[in-house]
Amino acid sequence: MKAIVVTDQAAGEAGMKLVQRPEPRAAINDVLVQVHAAGFVNTELEWPSTWADRAFRDRTPSILGHELAGVVTALGYGTTGLSIGQRVFGLADWHRDGTLAEHVAMEARNLAPLPGDVDFTVGASLPISGLTAWQGLFQHGRLQAGQSVLAHGAAGAVGSMVTQLAREAGAYVIGTGRTADRQKALDFGANEFVDLENDALEDVGGVDLVFDVIGGDIQKRSAALIRAGGTLVTVIGPAGATPVNGMAIDFVVDTDRAQLSEIVHRVRDGRLRTNIGIVATLDDAVATFNSKERHSGKTIIRVRP
Repeated sequence: MKAIVVTDQAAGEAGMKLVQRPEPRAAINDVLVQVHAAGFVNTELEWPSTWADRAFRDRTPSILGHELAGVVTALGYGTTGLSIGQRVFGLADWHRDGTLAEHVAMEARNLAPLPGDVDFTVGASLPISGLTAWQGLFQHGRLQAGQSVLAHGAAGAVGSMVTQLAREAGAYVIGTGRTADRQKALDFGANEFVDLENDALEDVGGVDLVFDVIGGDIQKRSAALIRAGGTLVTVIGPAGATPVNGMAIDFVVDTDRAQLSEIVHRVRDGRLRTNIGIVATLDDAVATFNSKERHSGKTIIRVRP
């Protein structure tokens, strides 16, 4: 099968290669999925799990990608809950070969059924962005109706999900981003927008929840805006600043079939729009990843036509 692999951490995107790899087999509790579309996050090249297994042993050449939508083609021993021929989408294990390939073997529990009226491209765009937003807002941030949310990167793949889910939950959303992101953030439902290049972040005043996807100085300044009892949630690693009157939580997104089903249900009924920046074929993927052109949405690779 075709797959995109990396072998040299120092090479970055330039080290990606489209190669032929043996088709994987479904182990106990696994399914084998024929991948139709896959998502990619460029920070994967910085993740330790891309280069080493759980025992810290080198696992290169590693197949990249963790999000997918496709069709189940085989079941491992003991696998239940899914069937051969079923359309699925989900999030592959961080430490195993990924989804930028024609087939992937992964645990069945990491997948949810993909309704027939949801395109594979859309399905592949949902797992990381949707689950990150859902878990940050509701599990870690414990968002309640009537609260205010400062959503950084509101025009991006995660930030646009944060904005929409928070608005649906009854929150007032202040989106942030670059000058060019203003209209897109507002289109996704932000009540107002802060241009981080030209506006003063501190003019926002107090907020109940900060959803941080930037880190650094922006994170520290955002922590000072947290109201008493509020929360700063971040996906950038351990928070560098703790709110005086609240708490800071850093988290790594985890797979959850029930949450995936909730997210795709909202897509089907029009309450949630995915944010796809560019779609490329598997043959063109390496060139796409090495392009310097900026896209604010999700990068999706169509593995099958």
